[in-house]
Amino acid sequence: MASDPEQPAHSSFAKEARSGGEIGSAIEPLLNGVHDSESYSVSAAILPFLFPALGGLLFGYDIGATSSATISIQSPTLSGVSWYKLSSVEIGLLTSGSLYGALIGSLLAFNVADFLGRRKELIGAAVVYLVGALVTALAPNFPVLVLGRLVFGIGIGLAMHAAPMYIAETAPTPIRGQLISLKEFFIVLGMVAGYGIGSLFVETVSGWRYMYGVSSPVAIIMGVGMWWLPASPRWLLLRAIQGKGDVQNSKDIAIRSLCQLRGQAFYDSVPRQVDEILAELSYLGEEKEATFGELFQGKCLKALWIGSGLVLFQQITGQPSVLYYAGSIFQSAGFSGASDATRVSILLGFFKLIMTGVAVVVVDKLGRRPLLLGGVSGIVISLFFLGSYYIFLDNSPVVAVIGLLLYVGSYQVNMLFYIIC
Repeated sequence: MASDPEQPAHSSFAKEARSGGEIGSAIEPLLNGVHDSESYSVSAAILPFLFPALGGLLFGYDIGATSSATISIQSPTLSGVSWYKLSSVEIGLLTSGSLYGALIGSLLAFNVADFLGRRKELIGAAVVYLVGALVTALAPNFPVLVLGRLVFGIGIGLAMHAAPMYIAETAPTPIRGQLISLKEFFIVLGMVAGYGIGSLFVETVSGWRYMYGVSSPVAIIMGVGMWWLPASPRWLLLRAIQGKGDVQNSKDIAIRSLCQLRGQAFYDSVPRQVDEILAELSYLGEEKEATFGELFQGKCLKALWIGSGLVLFQQITGQPSVLYYAGSIFQSAGFSGASDATRVSILLGFFKLIMTGVAVVVVDKLGRRPLLLGGVSGIVISLFFLGSYYIFLDNSPVVAVIGLLLYVGSYQVNMLFYIIC
């Protein structure tokens, strides 16, 4: 990583960037969105996307695996423990433990992200994933089980913060948007894998331990892969602009990093790309730094309300709850056998994948607003069906199945709106 002398200051770096004719002339094209053609190797671009995306895969896997684990751990004959008689509150702690951990991880990421960098944050996330999975799988009692879920959730918070940033900062410009959107696909793919692994072990003694333990090798692959990958060139240069690294040294490291990310065959074009990043960051660095108070004034306040509202309603619709309890919902809807309920959950995961593809295809034709309104309407109707089944229509299990499928489909259409925005 870059050395950390205190010599380079913000203003001196910006002045240096503007003094070079080739850099200074690149400022306008960058700000107007006009880039020269960017050369890259497709094969070289795969791994810088794949290893960070494994963080999303593990997040999705946790959702799918927990859906089956809640069934396995409550079985008198198959749980393999003496404390299988869990109350509804304890089951709630088991399922939501990773979400509480994700909240903690998000708060940690907010404070250490720029200091550690995206690569080290993802390595840390992989380590925490591994520890959380092992503690959960080997838990001797319920408190340790919840602790393991909490630790695993911290990994989710770190990975979901760093993965999109690393992908966005290292992906070639022509395919950057597709790769960022593909991360959502990996989350859904993880859910399908979790439902599938759950169906394999749900009738095995202590099957819930295997369900959670399976994620350990994936966490190791993610950690080793991120250790091999270079730091984000943009982050290296940003640290130099902020006076936290030697300018020339950071530039040299960024060039080597970008060579590894783009492929050695495109070495000649890498210095120019680094110069473009320098020009953009130095120009943006010259702008007046906004204060925290300005966030609550004028147009910023309106944007804050809209952004916060979208995220709030995205979560308050109950998506984690429905997916975490999918197996239990199917079990109560007539699929009484544990294996039957978990197999149907696999179909639910595949349906979620299909609806993701449908949303991607129709978004440009229909627009974002119709997607949002249609998705929210479908979610309201589906949650009404699910609520009605448990309160009034407990003898009509088909209502629960229809409600669950409608919810998943509507949510995926709705989710694409958040990704695009």
